[in-house]
Amino acid sequence: MNVEHATEGISVNDPVNLGNSVEFTMRQLAEEVAGLCGREVQVRYCPLPQDDPRQRQPDITRAQNMLWWSPSISLREALVKTISYFAERMEGTLQVAEAKGT
Repeated sequence: MNVEHATEGISVNDPVNLGNSVEFTMRQLAEEVAGLCGREVQVRYCPLPQDDPRQRQPDITRAQNMLWWSPSISLREALVKTISYFAERMEGTLQVAEAKGT
C-alpha cells in the first residue's frame, strides 16, 4: 500500500487498520520488490524481536464498516507506484549530486 492509497481512508479519530487483507511473507515481499526493480536479492533470516507480529494481515473490518473503505489496488500496483515515486526522487538526487561534482 502506498501513502496516497492509505490516506483515502483517514477521517476517524479511533485507530483503524488500513492495508491489504491478503497475507504474504516478508520473503515474498522482498522478492516482489526485487523483481519489479530488476534486481536479485539474497534473503537473510534473523531472529525476530520478541514483540514482532507473527501474522502480517491487518483486520480492515473497522475501515470497511466505519469508513466504507477497502483497498482498491493490488499490492503489485502499489509497489509499482511506490518504486516509481522513489526512482523519480533518486534520479533528481543523482542529478543534483552530479552537478555538485560529488
